[in-house]
Amino acid sequence: MTYTLLIADKSYSSWSLRGWLSFRAFDIPVSVKTTRMYCEQFRLDLEAFAPGNRTVPIVRTPTGGLLTDSIAIAWHLDRAFPDRGLLPADPNARAMAMSLIAEMHSGFTGLRGACPMNLRTGWEGVEVTDAVRTDLERLERVWGAALDAHGGPWLCGAYSLADVFYAPVATRILTYGLPVSDRALAYAKAHVAHPAFRRWRAMGLVEGAEQPAYEMGLPRRAFPAPEPLAARAVDHGPSENATCPYSGNPVTDFLELDGRIFGFCNPFCRDKTVADPEAWPDFMAIYQT
Repeated sequence: MTYTLLIADKSYSSWSLRGWLSFRAFDIPVSVKTTRMYCEQFRLDLEAFAPGNRTVPIVRTPTGGLLTDSIAIAWHLDRAFPDRGLLPADPNARAMAMSLIAEMHSGFTGLRGACPMNLRTGWEGVEVTDAVRTDLERLERVWGAALDAHGGPWLCGAYSLADVFYAPVATRILTYGLPVSDRALAYAKAHVAHPAFRRWRAMGLVEGAEQPAYEMGLPRRAFPAPEPLAARAVDHGPSENATCPYSGNPVTDFLELDGRIFGFCNPFCRDKTVADPEAWPDFMAIYQT
């Protein structure tokens, strides 16, 4: 048996991102189920997975227990997988990481409310309210203290759950072009270049239509992520590979990159690769041969 994780829309659900990264960024096996917010199916999926619960992420443990909050997931996984480095081994760094996580879990409500996570677009002309500015000043303070104490590149030295919990906030700085220091901006850009995050965003870009609830009514700009390789879906092969790089199943769907054709076992495998080929090591292994 393994863990099962229920999440919602990858482009928008910031708490789902925290739950998913708590597994994937540390190579902890998990089976993932995805639902869509703002529709009746969301309620039905939550009720079927964990009756009585109304939010994601939710984890069902191998013994059948339920973890119904992102911070509970984090503490559980740190104890269950002490060799994966979810929190620093140094006691002082560990204390700082746990404090950072707790503050993120309960705070920064002005920023979170005014600037919802959106990984599909950037916005121009966002009004920075006093509440948002106060939260940005606090971010500068706590991020700066952590980076000073541990030397970076992440908050407590190596990538940890502290960074997992601040990942969605970091993306907000980029989505909305919020005014922060060069140091805070560099930390935010490091998040969108992280390998696990790139896989998350690539899947989100192709898992469904945009959610109307996240329309800001402002001019759009490209989301400031690493520029992907110029792949595109095509309707026929033959491909260089006979089996899907992810499942090992026979290929049925195809993409073109640099004049070469590669195959996948279903449209989703193809489309997530088109969105960001370099996010997928198994694909890059065949592309680079």
